[in-house]
Amino acid sequence: MKTTLPRPSAGVDAAAWERAHRDLVGMLRALIRIRSVNPPAPPDGDGELQAARAIAAHLAEAGLRPEIVEPYPGRGSVGARLRGDGTGGEPLLLLSHLDVVPAPEDGWTHDPFGGDVADGYVWGRGAVDMKGTAAMQLAVIRLLADEAREVGRDPAVDPVPGLTRDVLFAATADEEAGGHEGISWLVDHRPDWLQAAGALSECGGVSLDVAGRRLYPIQVAEKGFAVYRILVRGTSGHGSMPRPDNALVLAAEVVRRLAEPGPPRPTPVMERFLAVASNGLPPDVARLVRAIADPDARASDAALAALCTPMYARAARALLRDTISPDILHAGTKYNVIPAQAELTIDCRLLPDTDEPAMRAEVVRRLGDLAGACRVELTNAGPSVEAPVDTELYALLDSAIRDHDPDGIPVPGMPPFATDAKHMARLGVPTYGFSPLRLDPDERFLERFHGVDERVSLEALRWGLPVLYDVVRRFCS
Repeated sequence: MKTTLPRPSAGVDAAAWERAHRDLVGMLRALIRIRSVNPPAPPDGDGELQAARAIAAHLAEAGLRPEIVEPYPGRGSVGARLRGDGTGGEPLLLLSHLDVVPAPEDGWTHDPFGGDVADGYVWGRGAVDMKGTAAMQLAVIRLLADEAREVGRDPAVDPVPGLTRDVLFAATADEEAGGHEGISWLVDHRPDWLQAAGALSECGGVSLDVAGRRLYPIQVAEKGFAVYRILVRGTSGHGSMPRPDNALVLAAEVVRRLAEPGPPRPTPVMERFLAVASNGLPPDVARLVRAIADPDARASDAALAALCTPMYARAARALLRDTISPDILHAGTKYNVIPAQAELTIDCRLLPDTDEPAMRAEVVRRLGDLAGACRVELTNAGPSVEAPVDTELYALLDSAIRDHDPDGIPVPGMPPFATDAKHMARLGVPTYGFSPLRLDPDERFLERFHGVDERVSLEALRWGLPVLYDVVRRFCS
């Protein structure tokens, strides 16, 4: 195992780290200012292509030869390769996405596309999800390329000193809409950009404070998803004479039934997460952590209330059950016309041992006697994925966290949302969420995803950059 090697980051001088951090922040701010909103909208319909070009220019400045693909108009992705000497096996892939969700300006403290630096943070849409990670990965690539140039090598074609594996970089379009016009296209048409021994992407290695201890969940799995459109049929009529088969009234009852949370059902992924976490905590806190997996929802919720802020308790509940979230409801044409049809869209997130047919069956079961008035249509789906924890790469992620935070507790975990790891599974590439950040204990990090005032701490980025560098250097050397 390479976990016994010294920290490679210790061999990089302080001035180089300061330049790398400055480059990271500058690239992040530049990327935030590019409105790569998905779905694309005028006047910025080519935002992802603009972001790909900005990254390509940064890579070219470092001496590399990046490539941009645009399989759909405006949907650009960018890739590059650093060479090892070929003796170490398959490459390591650093994977990110370029698109962001919309950001209406109401409620923001700073312009969501301004890339402002204030109060110790970089502010803007994508700072967390996930242009911050892309910029951190770019900073590592830049450091390695500079090391090649310092000894007279051309980083575009010559091996980087000390690397035995290649390092791949890919930043893709369309992740926020399922990745079909981004990474999915690359899997089908350019697998050479992605084929690797393992990949590092978003949503992992970020500190979480529990009872004064720092946990670092490393993403090894993610839930599947299934999106259904439910057409609810009723009977039209005059609004002056209400009737029980008003399609909107029926749809309201459908929403109520579907929104009821199911009982906790901890899967092996969550059982392992809770077991590893409890081992590093004081006994009284460890008992509460283990109680989170109690099949009695009241006992589980009581443990979460004692341990977590409402935000993290909500996330934990989502990881203990299949979830159904009714999110869009349309009905009616005029105030005095009883609607004959309503349309409801629901977002279902599936635990690793639940497949789409099982989820559909659960939706129909909850509809009960209303099932005959409903038509359930699948509009989008993605399977759950899980990467092994008994690999050299995972061991390096664990040890890199411990090296830089000896009091930290790395734990294998699972986020409640989906990433491009689903598409990487088609290539058989284990993908780990690892975008290391050490946060202030009061930081409400999960709320930054798709939220108002999205931002990332400058000091968290400064801490995470050498952690990621050490993983890349040690795995590829």
